[in-house]
Amino acid sequence: MRADRRPRAPRQVTASRGMWLEDAVTSFYGQLVAADRDTITLQDADGGRRAFPRQGTFLDDNGAVTLVFRTAKPKGPVRSASGSFLVKDAPARVARAGRIFVEGRHDAELVEKVWGHDLRVEGVAVVYLEGADRLDEALAEFEPTGTRRAGVLLDHLVRGSKESRIAEGTMQAFGTDAVRITGHPYVDVWQAVRPERLGMRQWPEIPRGQSWKHGICAALGWPNDDQADIANAWQRILGQVRNWNDLEPAMIGRVEELIDFVTEPDAGRE
Repeated sequence: MRADRRPRAPRQVTASRGMWLEDAVTSFYGQLVAADRDTITLQDADGGRRAFPRQGTFLDDNGAVTLVFRTAKPKGPVRSASGSFLVKDAPARVARAGRIFVEGRHDAELVEKVWGHDLRVEGVAVVYLEGADRLDEALAEFEPTGTRRAGVLLDHLVRGSKESRIAEGTMQAFGTDAVRITGHPYVDVWQAVRPERLGMRQWPEIPRGQSWKHGICAALGWPNDDQADIANAWQRILGQVRNWNDLEPAMIGRVEELIDFVTEPDAGRE
């Protein structure tokens, strides 16, 4: 009788930090250093990291394997994605008069993913401007005061940038008791996500004069022909963010500063 030559199904092995695996598709070989709901991260001998679908097939010393993950029981107080204590079944809060303004949809989605729990508990709404150029117009409509505060998060808030000039003029017009403007140094909020979450050591450098987001997608080998490709790329990046640990400190500190500003006791509620 002819022997059964069908390939054997991959063995199931329990995932553990530090185990060495080879991705069956790309042949990338490294130690398991991190895992979340959707991916695992392998680190090679040179320190390079890449993320792979956790349901994929890998190779160990004895052949093809799929990974099984233990379900860990939480110990002590459960924390939210921002690192604060999770308030379960928190009652709806009356909305505060204060608001946090961000430049665009991607900024708002990232803030919501990491700080959404905190903002709902505090009753703070996030509004996106569709560009820093609309800041003064939006604030004029909002009419901030010392008890109706506006926190503003801008991209690329560095000396000499367009955003820094906008911020300076806005603060002079509305006053520091009513408006607080902070920002991160990155060209776009995409860079606020730690590159290791995408299997990179650092974000690619994109030459001046080139569309930054399209350039990033091209450098990473992602589709970048139209706006739908850019939107898909952002969802791919956002999907790798689990909590505040996956963001750069320059982003974390600025958002928390704004939350503190609009939730101080004298900031009021509507």
